[in-house]
Amino acid sequence: MTAIEKVLYTAKTHTTGGRDGASASSDGRLDIKLSTPGGIGAGTNPEQLFAAGWSACYIGALGGAARSLKVTLPPDLAVDTEVDLGTNENGYQLQARLNVSLPGLDRETARKLVDAAHQTCPYSKATRGNIDVTINLV
Repeated sequence: MTAIEKVLYTAKTHTTGGRDGASASSDGRLDIKLSTPGGIGAGTNPEQLFAAGWSACYIGALGGAARSLKVTLPPDLAVDTEVDLGTNENGYQLQARLNVSLPGLDRETARKLVDAAHQTCPYSKATRGNIDVTINLV
């Protein structure tokens, strides 16, 4: 495991009630109701939050990769992240797919960017070797 040398930001949340509860950030920017995936509740769920966070972080990593490779990213790039909650003999598990759209870029350049971003994105690093992840160019 690699230790952090300099902390840049710390997210702080307070959550009550688990999957059918609520969560709020210490700075007041996040205040959400939570619900069980596929349930009837009005809130979001941890898998959706994880997918949204990973997508946003991954787009940032794409920007870094583009700068390194001297490539201009298309303004309409998008990442659609799918996080599955499932079970196996070890209990509950996650798996994910990042579907990356880089319109206007040739496939070889796009593949270099998505591969480089997957190596540098903190969410990708955190999941590497822990869950099944597929990066698709769409």
